[in-house]
Amino acid sequence: MFAGHFGLAAGVRAKSPEVPLWALMVATQLLDVAFVPLLLTGVETMDDTQHGDGYGELIIHADYSHSLLGALVLSVLAGLAARWLWGKRASYILAGVAFSHWILDLVVHRSDMPLLPGNWGDLPLLGLGAWKYEGLAIGLELLLLVVGFTMYFRSALKKAGGTRKKAAILSSAVLGMMLGLALLTDVASLF
Repeated sequence: MFAGHFGLAAGVRAKSPEVPLWALMVATQLLDVAFVPLLLTGVETMDDTQHGDGYGELIIHADYSHSLLGALVLSVLAGLAARWLWGKRASYILAGVAFSHWILDLVVHRSDMPLLPGNWGDLPLLGLGAWKYEGLAIGLELLLLVVGFTMYFRSALKKAGGTRKKAAILSSAVLGMMLGLALLTDVASLF
């Protein structure tokens, strides 16, 4: 669902022009940004022994960064940073975009997402498992990309006037290529 998160950020940008696109893109990946150092230090892990290492096959033990409480804390931190930089409305938007990562992951992950960091209390792990059905998962991700890109493109054209229309089309084309590349690398399990 790596690429799908970016599609959501593009769509949000269409409705929230006061928040920079780069900030929305980082916010939508904030849980994964937190996951990387935890993975590198061995605090969180990925297991390819059960299903393989292709698209959606890894079991991800992101017991801190992708726990419900961890996602809420990271989202609040993103919101606080946004409030300081861009104001109150931006803080709610960025916090929501950051938390959307957990919601989207809940749809695709197998049951590997804890409620509390480190799975304190040994509560049931969550995940609806769309990754078990590759076509469904890719379709959901593609839908997020297409809808998000379409919203972004329409918004960019609407806001552009006269000579700026070409710039809006060019910037949208670049974003579209980046979203497409993100999907290809995601599905091909290149990252």
